[in-house]
Amino acid sequence: MARLIIEPGRIEREYWRDLWRYRELFYVLAWRDVSVRYKQTVIGVLWALLQPLLTMIVFTVIFNRIAKMPAQEGIPYPLLVLAGTLPWQFFSTALAGASQSLVGNANLISKVYFPRLIIPTSSVVTAFIDLLIGFSLMLAAMAWYQFLPPWQIIFLPFFVVLAFLTALGPGLLITALNVKYRDFRYIIPFTLQLGYFVSPVGYASGHVGDKWKLLYSLNPVVGVIDGFRWSLLGGENQIDPRSFGLSLAVTAALLVWGISYFRRTERTFADVI
Repeated sequence: MARLIIEPGRIEREYWRDLWRYRELFYVLAWRDVSVRYKQTVIGVLWALLQPLLTMIVFTVIFNRIAKMPAQEGIPYPLLVLAGTLPWQFFSTALAGASQSLVGNANLISKVYFPRLIIPTSSVVTAFIDLLIGFSLMLAAMAWYQFLPPWQIIFLPFFVVLAFLTALGPGLLITALNVKYRDFRYIIPFTLQLGYFVSPVGYASGHVGDKWKLLYSLNPVVGVIDGFRWSLLGGENQIDPRSFGLSLAVTAALLVWGISYFRRTERTFADVI
């Protein structure tokens, strides 16, 4: 029978192997986060449906009916909004959960060794469950408008993974910083609120002028939302290669930075937290 040696400060190769060895802990933490989220709630999983539904209604009334923002040809405006709301809410929920995960598991961290990377990664699973529930609303809306998804829908899993990585990179960075500097718990809500308005949730990226397009694409969520819309709606929702490539590069840079900083500071978590 193989022995598992539990000790801090393992070499890099052994650390990544430990992620696989401790996969059961990942499942336990992920299931705990999901159960806690929906336990003792009045409407339970319906909240995951009400959030995108209410957002779709508000944006449709304000942007389409009042501001007269045009919908794309052949695509109902509520579907355009919903296809942008789902990835944004997945990103914001995943980032918020990951950024607070280490502080929320302080007792576990201070008692036993395991790869700490498991904690913020498992917290993203809760956001993924919300996304799956939200997709049922998207399917219902498509059926209501008699809208058939295009062939590009086969690429949707890729953009779901991209959304996961887009949230995980800054999530790892912020949760590591939050262990030492608790002020970051106040910065995240403000940052997400600002990001909500500079991301193409209630409008298509095509409405952004060419002068600002590259600067606008530094927001990594832009590539995720554009990818979701292209996969779910097709039509005029074409992906700009330059804009998408820049968003992808920013996502990769944040992921490498987040993992690198997290690994450098990981061994001090138990002492500081």
